[in-house]
Amino acid sequence: MPSFQLNQLACGVALASMMAAAGAEDHPSFKHAVDVLPSADLTYAIKAAQKGITLSGEAQVVWRSGAGKYSVASTTRAQLLGKILENRSEGTLDAYGLAPAQFNEKRFRKDPTSATFDRAAKSLSFNSGKKVYSLEGGEQDRASVQWQLAAVARAAPEKLTPGAELRFFVAGRKDAEAWSFKVARREKVGTPMGEMEAIHFVKAPPSDDKGQKLDIWLAPGRHYYPVKLRFADDEGEYVEQVVTSITPR
Repeated sequence: MPSFQLNQLACGVALASMMAAAGAEDHPSFKHAVDVLPSADLTYAIKAAQKGITLSGEAQVVWRSGAGKYSVASTTRAQLLGKILENRSEGTLDAYGLAPAQFNEKRFRKDPTSATFDRAAKSLSFNSGKKVYSLEGGEQDRASVQWQLAAVARAAPEKLTPGAELRFFVAGRKDAEAWSFKVARREKVGTPMGEMEAIHFVKAPPSDDKGQKLDIWLAPGRHYYPVKLRFADDEGEYVEQVVTSITPR
């Protein structure tokens, strides 16, 4: 190939890279001290109200950490319907805590979706969305964020006073956004394993957003594992899960 064509090719590649970088959306970087939770298998009882129908079921969560890596995989089954949700997040551990590489989700009767955290290119992209975000450090996905929250809580329990706020940048199925968790209070959570002391965190959508509210209860006496979660919206639909077993691995 003539040298001028090679130069044109090189310029074209460089221009494409610059355009891709320019097209990536910037966002805040949130860095917290972390103490990553030890590996465990967790099972949850599920109850939900969706479109006027009451459902029950079970969720199984496999959490693994160690050797500079982590993974979390969850499978949720509902009576009569069978498997309704699968998701998985995996990646490494870095100075920010969990550093996802890939997030995959499969919902009932929906096509699979994925988010890719390309550390080499410093970009976050989606298979079902056109948005691209730059990686600044500390980004999470919807499967990893509760474990990152727990790791942050475990690292600095003295800071978990009512009203304290922890922020993360979280990838979903098609895009990403900043999430803010506030400490509500310490509460007793009743579970089949017995009553547990837990710290209640609330993630609420902005006041002008009708998005989903998320409540998470972390149990300090159980390594800060999530022992209860509740997803709800302004239409009265909800999904609640309460831990029934925790098996160290």
